[in-house]
Amino acid sequence: MQQLGSIVSPSDFAWRDAGKLVVYRSAKVFDAAARKANGGAIWSAAECAEREPAPGAARHLLAGGIHNAGEAVADCHAFCTALAARIGAHPRFRGFIQAEVVNIAATGGRVVGLDTTAGAIGGDAFVLAAGIESRHLAAHLGVKLPLYPLKGYSLTAPIRTTDTAPQISVTDFERKVLYARIGDKLRVAAMVDMVGEDLRLNPKRIGSLTRQVQETMPHAADYSQVSAWAGLRPATPNSAPIIGASPLSNLWLNVGHGPLGFTFAAGSARILTDLMLGKAPPFALDMLALQR
Repeated sequence: MQQLGSIVSPSDFAWRDAGKLVVYRSAKVFDAAARKANGGAIWSAAECAEREPAPGAARHLLAGGIHNAGEAVADCHAFCTALAARIGAHPRFRGFIQAEVVNIAATGGRVVGLDTTAGAIGGDAFVLAAGIESRHLAAHLGVKLPLYPLKGYSLTAPIRTTDTAPQISVTDFERKVLYARIGDKLRVAAMVDMVGEDLRLNPKRIGSLTRQVQETMPHAADYSQVSAWAGLRPATPNSAPIIGASPLSNLWLNVGHGPLGFTFAAGSARILTDLMLGKAPPFALDMLALQR
């Protein structure tokens, strides 16, 4: 939070530091999780309903929950927008924001420049951090990135003054559904499809998710105004991101964060910055290297 807050204001990206509550429907699964809580607060079903009323309608279905106070949520798109504005306003900034790279020029094992929809640009060093599109850009340079798109779905609905939206981020463990209040909207994320680079919305998936949400938190938002979205999470075979050098001497990689891109963003950037400056990393990075 201190690193992010020193760059842009938390109010610019709807930062909420209210913790995360993972609720369990199965007593057996809950008991096993409680034994491995690692400092999380163990709440009974009644305590879950009392401290976070939003899923109260499903109280009779819950065995209990584990609350971790150190968790937070925020609007990653708003953060990127605010960060871009801050960078663009810097007197030493030279470059383009929101330009599409159409070609990466390389020679002698080095990247020499980028051709973009806003014009050409050169540089001493380059960072590839383009989500699942990174594998296509890298392939043009003869670099194979072990990334696969995991298609995730989300719903967003406006929160009215009469709604009982969650104050705490809530994860329904067995159903693998996450509920989070982001500004004046409820964001619900769930499901993973392995269907390649297919961004089409599957009506059956959206219908199933909508029904689950309305059953679990019927009064959390205005579901008549819900909007659906699907995105591709760039995952690696072992789920660890790739951070560090590439086969090209001045091309650096920051890819493969799966569903945790925003969670890992600041830490990944700090590690990569140190590597690019020739500083020793805070820990061994063998597990994050391209060749591992």
